[in-house]
Amino acid sequence: MAVDLRAVLLSAFDYKTEKYVIAKNKKVGILYRVIQLSLLGYIIGWVFLTKKGYQETEESIQSSVITKVKGVLLTNSSGTGPRLWGPEDYVIPQQVRAGLRICSSFTSHIISESFEADSELILCSVQSFKVLDGRCRKNEDCPEGEAVVAGNGVRTGRCLKKDRNSTGTCEIYGWCPIEKSHVPLLGKTENFTIYIKNFIRFPKFGFSKSNVLDTAGDSYLKTCLYDAIAHPYCPIFRLGDIVLRSGHDFQDMALLGGSIGILIEWHCDLDKGYSHCHPRYTFTRLDFNSTANSVSSGYNFRYAHYFKNPAGETHRTLLKVYGIRFDIQVHGRVCNRNIYSSVPSFLPV
Repeated sequence: MAVDLRAVLLSAFDYKTEKYVIAKNKKVGILYRVIQLSLLGYIIGWVFLTKKGYQETEESIQSSVITKVKGVLLTNSSGTGPRLWGPEDYVIPQQVRAGLRICSSFTSHIISESFEADSELILCSVQSFKVLDGRCRKNEDCPEGEAVVAGNGVRTGRCLKKDRNSTGTCEIYGWCPIEKSHVPLLGKTENFTIYIKNFIRFPKFGFSKSNVLDTAGDSYLKTCLYDAIAHPYCPIFRLGDIVLRSGHDFQDMALLGGSIGILIEWHCDLDKGYSHCHPRYTFTRLDFNSTANSVSSGYNFRYAHYFKNPAGETHRTLLKVYGIRFDIQVHGRVCNRNIYSSVPSFLPV
């Protein structure tokens, strides 16, 4: 079949119009308008008002957290005698990244040890049948040079027993005597305060802010305590209030320690202005297990102080500390009007 090339070329210059069909049917017309209004409502209500689709968003927050604890108390126990506790004693270590650890109770052990000329530690018994790896019936049960699992030293090869037929414990090289259970509670620590200073910056918009009230003097920070309504820009928190906001009692938690997560959220709409960008705090206990007497709950650690007596013998004071660990995290999102955003154009006409 021959193709008329002239007709094909001329058809390229034809002007075409659409043909509309008007249906005189109320049901079809109502359905058509409902679809139109639904799409319009979705774009205005969800895309623009709820999700702020006309704005540009940034979530790459840059953050710095500085903490400081204040509070002093006096304890008087049979193990340590009168002792004054300040932040330099119960905050361990003094500076940690985005968090801190505060002693709430402690087990104190005065563990004396002297170094001889050849630097050997003195000998003593495991002294506790709770250490299963330290039990013995004969010397062969205490292989020389092997450490006692969950114990305090290295076996010497001797089994120490009261009599021939009894069960004894292995002799060890170690810091002796071993730990003693002595747990005084630092009860008034719930009245201590934590100063949490947080600086944030969103580099894309060049926006930065702090959770501290912008004031020339320091009188405000010396008297305020954080309150979400009355003092949202007071960065000073009472320990007991933090634990209470996590849903737990401070005195119960202080006995065996625990871990509290502090989340600082910055969700800011820059279209509303600088003054409408506020920090929001959330407090959660992280170590809590609902199972009664669960060994997974609580928090403790050990640290030691070394010193020499007048005779030149080295001693150490070992503290097993039950404390409250605070882990601080900062999340944020900021949005601002995007002048390059375009309005969707898929609405039916």
